Amino acid sequence: MAEPLQKKLQAELEKYQQLQKELGRAVAARQKLETQLTENNIVQEELRLLDDACPVFKLLGPVLVRQRPRDARGTVAKRLEYIGNEMKRYEQQMQELEQRSEQQRQLLGRLQQELQGKA
Repeated sequence: MAEPLQKKLQAELEKYQQLQKELGRAVAARQKLETQLTENNIVQEELRLLDDACPVFKLLGPVLVRQRPRDARGTVAKRLEYIGNEMKRYEQQMQELEQRSEQQRQLLGRLQQELQGKA
């Protein structure tokens, strides 16, 4: 009688572990985005200090390509906007995963209590 309940508990535990892995990946991706955000903010500040006559170079593969400071500022601004949107998306995903994980944890608790009650 406890055998089917134990199998269900094992299956639900695996679901919980999978949710935790997904949450860990989302946290790592968001941390990477935070690093990119910091780096791009520094670049943006440096570009603000430059005069429009100063040369700016962009690294494309192994080659440095000359770029107008105005174009570089626009590129960095778009990149910052993209990173900000991605961070919001990951934060939303993390909240959803945390909620699902909490629900799964509660289900596991109920199943364990049920299994102990039948033992």
